[in-house]
Amino acid sequence: MSVQGLTRRVKAATAKRARAPDKGWREFVTPEGVDLQLKVGAYTERFVALLLDFLILFGSMAAFSLVVFGVYAATKAQWLTEALGVVWLLVTFVGRNFYFFLFEARPGGATPGKRAMGLRVIAADGGALTSDAVFARNAMREVEVFLPLAFLFSRGEGVDAALITLGAIWSGVFVIFPLFNRDRRRLGDLAAGTMVVKTPKKLLQVDLADTERSASRGVAFTPAQLDAYGIKELHVLEDVIRVGDRKAMAEVASRIRAKIGWDGPADIADRTFLNAYYAALRGRLESQMLFGRRRKDKFDRG
Repeated sequence: MSVQGLTRRVKAATAKRARAPDKGWREFVTPEGVDLQLKVGAYTERFVALLLDFLILFGSMAAFSLVVFGVYAATKAQWLTEALGVVWLLVTFVGRNFYFFLFEARPGGATPGKRAMGLRVIAADGGALTSDAVFARNAMREVEVFLPLAFLFSRGEGVDAALITLGAIWSGVFVIFPLFNRDRRRLGDLAAGTMVVKTPKKLLQVDLADTERSASRGVAFTPAQLDAYGIKELHVLEDVIRVGDRKAMAEVASRIRAKIGWDGPADIADRTFLNAYYAALRGRLESQMLFGRRRKDKFDRG
């Protein structure tokens, strides 16, 4: 059977064994076919992360405001007062509008609050998280968070009070919206095509039938040895292990040992070696995928 035929069979078998979408686990198949199993961030975790970020954001703004007030009280200089006022407005504007964007646009896709709760932002389609998507999801926060807060602290009488109440109720829908969809996505996530997931403590989800798993645990590879191959070679290696032909495994193991300059134990079985290398290579590629770096094959050095 050809490699293409084996690949189709492997994908079909993987689809049947895909983890059921209970307890928040979701399957993310990247454009290159790498299957990532990630858990959606819980509503309470996201809420606590937002509170932590607000404490950091508004705490920093309050501290800066105290510094500005202290300088003003000490100097009383008119020109300095005006200059400090401009600086205060600029800092508060940048902090409120770009705090989340600046952190989530960096590798890791997480603000300090999300990082503390073990969360991160990813692209819902399994691709790389772009700056445009991060900007879009955070631009919606004005409607989802700050607008409800504005209504909450507004005061009025008569018609104004009724309008404020209706506005608060309408805005409250945005706040609880993540509770009514299985992926806990808010409107900003839907608009930007993003999701908030748990940062995986163990990226590798090995699903091959590995009867020698315990024997391969002690086999380690350096990053340089793992960078010798890409996603295409990972799929071919998976096919070879699944088929289980001893001659093919011996030939592939010999080629990999020569390619990476293997200087480990010489008596390790070919299947054990291939299983160990497959697990390590897949973990390496998956970790790079989460940071938007895809290596299609061994020739791709991008």
